[in-house]
Amino acid sequence: MPIREQIRIKSRKEIDKLKEAGRVAANALRVAARAAKPGVTLLELDKLAENYIRKQGALPNYKGYRGFPATLCLSVNDRVVHGIPNSYALKDGDVLAIDCGAKLDGFHGDTCLTVGVGHVSETFKDLIATTQLAMFLGVSCCKVGLRMGDMASSVQKFAEARGYNIVRDYIGHGIGRDLHEDPQVVYADQPPGTGFRMEAGMTITIEPILNTGTHKCLVEPDGWTVRTADGKISAQFEHMVAITKNGPEILSYPDTEFELEDGL
Repeated sequence: MPIREQIRIKSRKEIDKLKEAGRVAANALRVAARAAKPGVTLLELDKLAENYIRKQGALPNYKGYRGFPATLCLSVNDRVVHGIPNSYALKDGDVLAIDCGAKLDGFHGDTCLTVGVGHVSETFKDLIATTQLAMFLGVSCCKVGLRMGDMASSVQKFAEARGYNIVRDYIGHGIGRDLHEDPQVVYADQPPGTGFRMEAGMTITIEPILNTGTHKCLVEPDGWTVRTADGKISAQFEHMVAITKNGPEILSYPDTEFELEDGL
């Protein structure tokens, strides 16, 4: 079956429902981000996000997904993705990636950002800023008629020109009534003009992960937490995007009252 036939094209009504789920996830994400200060534990952040999601009549869609035990994926410093919240108390200078999802009215929201805890070095501030810009560059390439390779090569070139490496093992995906749908969305090693052609009604996640060292990763014994192979720092940002005839539409913006002071 050609890959385009596996991709679920969404109606305007379905896109609007995804946008509502994305909004809840984005708000919960920022509830956790605001609370991410030295001395606060990862478990405390997880509880804050879960409480917010449930109060909106939504469900934390990561919790129980393939056995994952928590609402948030919390990845500190050299942890790349899928960090399980635990009793670790955040320290001044930590780099924390917060990944959050919510299911509302049968549709999934999924979004991520990275914040610095307390006083963060200029080096890590640059990593965080560059990762966010790489995500928005990827979003800008989500246009009808472009191919995945056009987006991936642009993001890779941008990141590598600034001295960072993109993780290959963990990528983006389609999203809708299922948290993970076709297509797979990569951000490196995909030449321009290759990969699936973007069509109106596709909904995907743009979520590049940038490392300060090697792009290679290792999975820890818990079977979930992923860390950099060389112990260097990692960051991630993610937005849900609908491809429309008028250009990309971000589906995971928070309400204004939940925006962070630095505009995240």
